[in-house]
Formats: sequence, C-alpha cells, structure tokens
Amino acid sequence: MNAGLALLERAVGYTLGSLLAVTPAVMSRPTPCRDWDLRALLDHMNDSLQALCEAADLGHMALDPSPGPADDPVTALRERACRLLGTWTAAPARGDIAIADLSLATHVVTTAGAVEITVHGWDVARACDLDHPIPTALAADLLPLTSFLVTEADRPARFAPPLSPPLDATPADRLLSYLGRTPR
Repeated sequence: MNAGLALLERAVGYTLGSLLAVTPAVMSRPTPCRDWDLRALLDHMNDSLQALCEAADLGHMALDPSPGPADDPVTALRERACRLLGTWTAAPARGDIAIADLSLATHVVTTAGAVEITVHGWDVARACDLDHPIPTALAADLLPLTSFLVTEADRPARFAPPLSPPLDATPADRLLSYLGRTPR
C-alpha cells in the first residue's frame, strides 16, 4: 500500500466518525467552509469522493459536476467512502492520474484526497457541535504535505488565508490554521 493510500484510509476512518453526528436537523447549520451549510458541504464531499473513485478506476478525474445532490447525503457519503477505499486498493498500479490538462503522481492525488477528506470531516464535526479532533498522528503526517498542495494561488478562492495557530498548537491546530480555520 502506498503512503498516500494509507493516509486516505486513515482520513476516511476519521471522517466516518464525524458523520455519526449528522442528523436531518443539522443540515442547514453553517460550516467552517465559507458560504456552505452542512448539506452543501456533504454534497461537495460526495463529489470529491466520486472524483477520487474515478481517478482510481479510470486513471483520470473529470472536472464535470456530479449528477446532483443525493437524497440522503450521509448514507451516500458512507457508501462512497467504502467504495473509494475498495477501488483504490484494487486499482492497477498507476504512475500518474490525469486531471484536466495536468498529470499528477498517484500518491499526490491520494494525499490531496486525504487532506480534503480529513479537514472536511473536521468541518462536519464542527457544524454538528461534535468534539472530534483530528488524530495527532494523522495531522502530523498531513501537515508537511499540505504546504505543497495548497498554495497562495488557491487563496482566497478555494481556501481562506492561513491563520496564526495558538501558541500551544497541536499538529491538528497547525493544519487547520494553515487551511484558514480557527482550530479551537
């Protein structure tokens, strides 16, 4: 198993724990993602996981929108997360994945997926008022990679400006702060 796939697996496990707190009553709550309520975030996560499944299945990711929001986004996300891990585990060895006119190494795609899934799992927990911190080891493994994946060109469109982490910052605090989130 490559390192990116191992990170992806850990990210999915963490995020599945956050999904346990989602109920129909909280779907309209705001999230740390600017302009998205929880329902919109879950739809985005479903789109992201679908794109990652395509990358494993086909060796490329389409940038077309998904067929649309699921009636039950939590169930759809759980099912897609399980499919994602199975698909990547069974996928043929690939050197690169095509995304639009770019070609990225497979471990970069899986690592980027792990960052996205982990941080959005934390966003879900926050929207549900769930104290579900990102595991220290997972955050410590993702943190040094994130600066390569999220650059100033991604801000402010895809990510908020980085924040200063607390003085006693954990790896999770530093990861979240780098991605423009207030960790505590």
